[in-house]
Order: sequence, then C-alpha cells, then structure tokens
Amino acid sequence: MQRLWNALHYSLAGLHAAFTCEDAFRQEALLATLLIPASFFLPVNGVGRALMIASVLLVLIVELLNSAIEAVVDRISLDRHPLSKRAKDIGSAAVFLSLANVLITWICILFG
Repeated sequence: MQRLWNALHYSLAGLHAAFTCEDAFRQEALLATLLIPASFFLPVNGVGRALMIASVLLVLIVELLNSAIEAVVDRISLDRHPLSKRAKDIGSAAVFLSLANVLITWICILFG
C-alpha cells in the first residue's frame, strides 16, 4: 500500500509541476476542460464519446512526456547540440501528431 501511496504522490507532483511550469500543458489542459465536458452534450454513442475523450487525454499524456524529455535535455546541458535539438523536435512532433489525432477523431465521429 505504501508503494501505491508514494506513486500517487509522485504522479500528483508531476501534474502540479507540469501545470505550474509548462505553458503548453496549461493550454492543453484548458482545451481538455472544454472538450471533455462538450463530448457529453454531443449526439454520439458511448464508443464515439470514449474515443473523443481518449484522444484529448492522449494530448496531455504526450505533452507530459515531451516536457519530461525537454527537462532532461536541459538538465544535461543548455548548450546547443544537434542531438538535443533532435530530441526536442521529435517530442514536439509527437505533440503535434496527438493534436492532429484529436482533430481527425472528432471530425470522423461528428461528421463521419
């Protein structure tokens, strides 16, 4: 039980750190607070709603991972390095694809 309690504490600390230190995470969290409740007012079935919500939550998950990558890269060195740029660009691309996934998923479900 202690391990689970500690894991919960670390997870909440990570969410707090992301929300207080990462502008992109705050913006995407705001998007989630708008889109997730909106999904309950749209005329879609349960599976469609679940996919819509999952696509939004995926953005938050990917943004957390991207922020973690950026923090580690910055911790290693603030010097410009091609591998650091590549790591940060790939993380950014993952966030972009997750946002595109939200758009495609919602369009397919609402207009498909």
